[in-house]
Amino acid sequence: MTDVLRRGRAALAFSFFAQGVAFALLVTRIPAIQDRYGVSDGLLPAFLAAVPVLAGLGSVCTEQLVKRIPPSRVLRWSQPVVLLALLGVGAGEHMVALGVSLAAFGLAVGALDASMNMLGVSLQRSYGRSIMLGFHAVYSLGGIAGASLAWAGAHWELPLLVSYLPVVAVLLPAALVGSRWYVDAGAVEEKKEDAAAAGGGGSVAFTMLLPLCLVMCFAYIGDSTVSNWSAKYLEDVLGSSEELATVPYNVYMVTTLLGRAIGDFGVRRFGAVAVVRAGAVVAALGFAVVAGAPGAWVGMLGFTLLGLGLCVLVPQTFAAAGRLFPGASDVAVARLNIFNYVGFLIGSPLVGALGDLWSYRGAMLVPMVLVLVTLVYARSFETQPDRYGGGHERPRTADVGRGSNGL
Repeated sequence: MTDVLRRGRAALAFSFFAQGVAFALLVTRIPAIQDRYGVSDGLLPAFLAAVPVLAGLGSVCTEQLVKRIPPSRVLRWSQPVVLLALLGVGAGEHMVALGVSLAAFGLAVGALDASMNMLGVSLQRSYGRSIMLGFHAVYSLGGIAGASLAWAGAHWELPLLVSYLPVVAVLLPAALVGSRWYVDAGAVEEKKEDAAAAGGGGSVAFTMLLPLCLVMCFAYIGDSTVSNWSAKYLEDVLGSSEELATVPYNVYMVTTLLGRAIGDFGVRRFGAVAVVRAGAVVAALGFAVVAGAPGAWVGMLGFTLLGLGLCVLVPQTFAAAGRLFPGASDVAVARLNIFNYVGFLIGSPLVGALGDLWSYRGAMLVPMVLVLVTLVYARSFETQPDRYGGGHERPRTADVGRGSNGL
């Protein structure tokens, strides 16, 4: 493996880490943001919904941008915007400043998520083995670090600007320096070869991409259920203390990190289809345990299973898009990334509405069923070695992603 690829992999991993830190610092300090700007409970959902909506728009724009400029350039400049927008949230004083900062954050996050995963798919193809789960593991690590920093800021009652400024001061220059080593593809011959393999012109047929879009959406419905409802569920339904109710999400994040850290080895050994099926079954079992838990500790066991199960679905969905559309993986990733935000928008309101109308135990069964639907589409994750070329296949490789500009 060349030094260029190793440096590119390390630089991209840092980008995933920085994104995990930034996103966690935003979402875990929402109460403090609400207090700082005097955002009412009625207005808060509108602000929160605007971020994923604009992120979806940013992903759509990225699909068009990468037709003219390489994904590395989109990533190089979208990540500083995300970090500066986070700083703007902490530094502003008026509602307009909050709105502008969140709008910039949302648009840049969409471009950032799309371009990061484009480069990840391309690098995975160049490596000839599964590495996508590792990138997402680093994102989970960044989320844990960001949540820990947010806890420290809340514990010591630090102003938002004081909490955010040191983090941005460290991550921003490091991300800019690291961006020098991002690896874009560029061999003209392989572009032509990929386009031919994709069926002439490297177009993306939505009917072929739809199963992966649904899996992405269902995975994020499950993830947003844990993010938004785990603490309330443990405290209100399972009767835990307020302090204990904060534990499930941290456990979920840690098990997500562990599952992703070892997931690539599972993909290489057993194949992507087997890993996705196992993840879906384990996640569904986690929701079932949560729904039927007699007490808080059994509930936490359920959330632990959720982390281990859900963690493999999103990275493998991006990797599958790279395999399915080897001549147009950048476009496929950008379109697929939109369903990340669709799932995030649907998940929390869906569980809340069902909880109010029915019961929160019953509401947990809905994401369970949706995750199980992934089993129907598991074949979409199957490796298709006949769609690859360029001498990059390796014997018995189970999961090979390929970017449209792969080396």
